[in-house]
Amino acid sequence: MTDATGKLSVREKIGYSLGDLAANLIFQTLVTFLAFFYTDVYRIPAASAAKVIFVVGLLGAFVFTPVIGVLADRTSTRWGKFRPWILWTAIPFGVLSLSAFTTPDLGQAGKTAYALATYTLLMLVYVANNLPYSALSGVLTGNMDQRNSLSSYRFVAVMIAQFIIQVLLLPLVLILGNGDKARGFEYTMALFAVIGTVFFLITFFTTRERVVPVSGEGSSIRQDLTDLMRNRPWRVMLLLTILVFVTLALKGGMYVYYFKYYLDPGALAHFVDAVGVNRAIEGLNRGLIGMGLAGFHWPQDAPTSAFSVFSAGGVLCMIGGICFSRRLADRYGKRDVFGGSLFLSTLCLLAYAFYPPDAVGLVMLSYMLHGFFYGISTPLLWAMIADVADYSEWRNHRRATAIIFSAMLCGLKTGLSIGGALVAAILAAYGYDGDAAVQSPSVVQGIRLTVSVYCAIPFLLGIALLFRYEINKSTEKRIEHDLELRRASAASSA
Repeated sequence: MTDATGKLSVREKIGYSLGDLAANLIFQTLVTFLAFFYTDVYRIPAASAAKVIFVVGLLGAFVFTPVIGVLADRTSTRWGKFRPWILWTAIPFGVLSLSAFTTPDLGQAGKTAYALATYTLLMLVYVANNLPYSALSGVLTGNMDQRNSLSSYRFVAVMIAQFIIQVLLLPLVLILGNGDKARGFEYTMALFAVIGTVFFLITFFTTRERVVPVSGEGSSIRQDLTDLMRNRPWRVMLLLTILVFVTLALKGGMYVYYFKYYLDPGALAHFVDAVGVNRAIEGLNRGLIGMGLAGFHWPQDAPTSAFSVFSAGGVLCMIGGICFSRRLADRYGKRDVFGGSLFLSTLCLLAYAFYPPDAVGLVMLSYMLHGFFYGISTPLLWAMIADVADYSEWRNHRRATAIIFSAMLCGLKTGLSIGGALVAAILAAYGYDGDAAVQSPSVVQGIRLTVSVYCAIPFLLGIALLFRYEINKSTEKRIEHDLELRRASAASSA
């Protein structure tokens, strides 16, 4: 292999990160609003919508992801292995994102079939874009400190996309559609499609693969899989990824119930007014209406309004945590910083078990601190997976970057599926009644335990797993040094 281990330019880091911003405008919309769009906008029966989402999720995790991983590792073009996939999928990604959120009148069976077809194609193109994109981070540079920096840039972009979707998407839908949600979703996704296509092209043109295979180096699919199963850091990262995303899906799905049924509506309304949100919305609407546009449709009920404010605060604090991630990882190593930040964020989750319904200020403080500490860990997960690819090459003298990332994306999708299913299962176990305006004390207690104790358990298991992850700071440096010498020797003898 040949490898340029010099410092990546800010231009290349920003160019790379724009690809994740583009992808997450769509991914975050799918995770947060696809079920709502199918049931409340396109009017597909809930059972049919659930089947579509579940079936396509399984296809994405266990069919599309491994197949694309194998193909990407065996791609060879003048642009490299992974960059071409970003170029090839840029326009199809935009077209299918728009198609999946359009609402042709086809009857109930036709709507379900249309949803299944468009979501399946979108998931296929998403995997064909995002898996090579993720693997690209492992071949832009062999310098592990630079990967820490690259991941920080990348996940600031992710948080920007998350902020746009969680806080601004529904108001944007209502504004662009002038109150018509179906038309608003189409216009919004058309806007995202154009922005995303441009950003993917910027990523392609501003990046360069530097860790490239020497002619003749290669391995069989069977050998790649054998290497994976013998790679203990990979096994640890797979389980860790599943556990992290179980908690993310579990708390993400349960927060809306926590705000609606546990926290006191009067205290929430007072908090939103006290921090100046209502005055800010009134000022914004005066400006929008003065320009001839529809007003910003801010949710009026206290739980939904407060949750939007909390989401905004949490995302901003996560961005703050990401900004500290690289410096801490450079000094102490990714493993130790990841475990420490995950532990502190877990303490913030456990604090919810002790707050009364009117302690809105404390809930907000814990929410923001959790966002900050978890933000430190966010870019490190993917940087550690790139290090696992280096570890595999170091031990086996073969590199299979994409298949390692594909396994982690399988873990991600598995964790999201388990966490999402646990939300419904826990609610059912405590006797949740969707038609009841007020839930029983046992249901409220179950919701409270879920956002605190139950969400903390996977994180704590993940922290324990890290004691089995052997790539600490000194091992990082040893791997980097050995691979640099090996690649230089291969290049000089080529």
